[in-house]
Amino acid sequence: MTKTKACPICKKSRSEEFAPFCSSRCRDRDLNQWFSDGYAVPGRPAAPEELAPEDWELQE
Repeated sequence: MTKTKACPICKKSRSEEFAPFCSSRCRDRDLNQWFSDGYAVPGRPAAPEELAPEDWELQE
């Protein structure tokens, strides 16, 4: 018996078409989390000289 992994968003069975999600809705919800900074990849803080010009005012 093979156990299928669940969709990371809603925990329903995954679909081959939308893997690792069960549907386009869950896939789009996950993408929206990335776009709205709901997810973050850990890393060291950026040095001031590495910041984009539009971020300079936020550091002052």
